[in-house]
Amino acid sequence: MTPAPTPASSAASSAASSAAEKEVADLCVELIRVDSSNYGDGSGPGERAAAEVVMSRLSEVGIEATYVESEPGRGNVITRIEGTDPSLPALLVHGHLDVVPANADDWSVDPFGGEIRDGYIWGRGAVDMKDMDAMMLAVLRQIKREGRRPRRDLVFAWVADEEAGGVYGAKYLTAHHPELFEGVTEAISEVGGYSLEVDPSLRLYLIETAQKGLAWMKLIADGTAGHGSMLNDDNAVTEVAKAVARIGGHDWPLTYTPTVRRFLTEVADAFGIPFDENDPQPILDQIGPLVRFVGATLRNTTNPTQLGAGYKSNVIPGQATAVVDGRFLPGFEEEFFKTVDGLLGPKVRREFIHHDIALETSFDGALVESMIAALKEEDPAARAIPYCMSGGTDNKTFFADLGVRGFGFVPLRLPADMDFAAMFHGVDERVPVDALQFGVRVLDRLLLNY
Repeated sequence: MTPAPTPASSAASSAASSAAEKEVADLCVELIRVDSSNYGDGSGPGERAAAEVVMSRLSEVGIEATYVESEPGRGNVITRIEGTDPSLPALLVHGHLDVVPANADDWSVDPFGGEIRDGYIWGRGAVDMKDMDAMMLAVLRQIKREGRRPRRDLVFAWVADEEAGGVYGAKYLTAHHPELFEGVTEAISEVGGYSLEVDPSLRLYLIETAQKGLAWMKLIADGTAGHGSMLNDDNAVTEVAKAVARIGGHDWPLTYTPTVRRFLTEVADAFGIPFDENDPQPILDQIGPLVRFVGATLRNTTNPTQLGAGYKSNVIPGQATAVVDGRFLPGFEEEFFKTVDGLLGPKVRREFIHHDIALETSFDGALVESMIAALKEEDPAARAIPYCMSGGTDNKTFFADLGVRGFGFVPLRLPADMDFAAMFHGVDERVPVDALQFGVRVLDRLLLNY
């Protein structure tokens, strides 16, 4: 545990934010220049080098941290700052150190060069999520330098393997080292807190409070193998193909969870248009490219992604398979699988490749109020609204198992014309330097005042 520093004045808090702003871009660049690509098959470089950067930068200011390696090269870093009020539950702030791979030939810059150009930091991980990793470091370093103490314990975690399911990161930590998260009841992490500009007088900041569930399913049909020239009414390929067509073509109905309903209501109000439950498209049209984050949260989805069968053109195989990526809304898992099973047909069965719960929390409480206050202090035009994301993060996958209420909150004030959604896993990923500086100021206010 980090030794408890002494309290400091609000003036020190302001100075700390300014000092952190000066170094957050350099910290982000340093992390981007460490290739921590996660290929999902164990062949990547791992997160150890990135974790060593974090450990080094913490050590520079006298912060002790715990390093946990789940497998060789798969590094995780955790530290705790002691608060002034031991009766308050702890807050977890976490980010992942791994990134998805990048094909350098597709990029206009070196994806691991960490180049700063035109006011942006370019490189793989700039938004997913070495920006937050750097913001966490910058704020924490200044908390220590200035001798300030938060009201409650703050647990900071930089984890491995989020991009491939968290097996070597959050899953390992929560299973083998739950004591590191003792007393934690809430968490903030990625894919939330970014702005959507309505006009210069109003910016919506989307805070993630819900995530769809995940069902990667393998469909399997067994049939009668035989010669391709003969009649065969027990063809496994035919049965799988029929099932894939039924599932892929199923028209899932519009379904409004509490989070999605409030999100659409808030957006409609901000843009001054009605919310027609039978036709939400006019509202979605207002949010531009961000529709990629939320468009799939109005219904369950089932997308076929792989097919497999046979080994020769004139041999009918005895088995055929397919893979379907299914996503279900919070509160609708049972209904989702009932529908899928009805679409399979009698000769096709399914197995899970990966299955995660759906999750939804309410947009209320002291943490939400503190996030809103911190945003408005830095941007008077801010209005925070909840949203559901169609993907998943470590908040849902493992920390929820410890009873932790998770939010997506990486505060970034973005240019009105920036296609932020395209940055996630995209070519020429980049983040504005001034957005990082804004984020540092917001995080500093939130973490010290909550």
